[in-house]
Amino acid sequence: MDETTRSEKRRMRRDVLAARRAMDPGERERAGSAVRDTLTGLPWLAMSGTVACYYSVGTEPDTRKLVAALWKRGTYVLLPVFLPDGNLDWAVYDGPQSLEPAALGLMEPTGRRYGVGALATADAVVCPALAVDRAGGRLGRGAGCYDRALALRGPNCPAIAVVYDDGFVDAVPGEEHDLRVDAVVTPGGGLHVFDGGVWPDRG
Repeated sequence: MDETTRSEKRRMRRDVLAARRAMDPGERERAGSAVRDTLTGLPWLAMSGTVACYYSVGTEPDTRKLVAALWKRGTYVLLPVFLPDGNLDWAVYDGPQSLEPAALGLMEPTGRRYGVGALATADAVVCPALAVDRAGGRLGRGAGCYDRALALRGPNCPAIAVVYDDGFVDAVPGEEHDLRVDAVVTPGGGLHVFDGGVWPDRG
């Protein structure tokens, strides 16, 4: 493993997290409204049967509004459950009462779990990121859980990362095991779909 790349990743993670901690508290909420409006405005996503998402915490761009909007439309929303081995299980979101506090300040669904392979039947995956570059390279928090999860999705299931405007950057340091995303959504820039990625031709 390239130690220079690992060092660059650590530096970028520190910088991004510091910038997020320093931002105006209202920016997270505004970001959530913009992300919700952008993604629920995609006709094919609004009609999707199953969407895997995540329930944002801390200084992450808010995705709770998106989760609620999809659920109210009748979409089957899967949320991650972090397993001790570093993989992600998935369970259904059934309103705020279906969640409970978990490790690392997370909120996780309490219902039936569908296993680490659940993304094989999802129509789309909305995933967290610290930064995404112009080629779809994604910088996560370093645990590798989303790289492993995204590798198990179906061949026609796009991965859409959510970042703040300054998290859409020219280049992200990457390694062979890092999976690229098919699109990124930012509060100010909306949706950007990357060339060569998976994207439904459904309007």
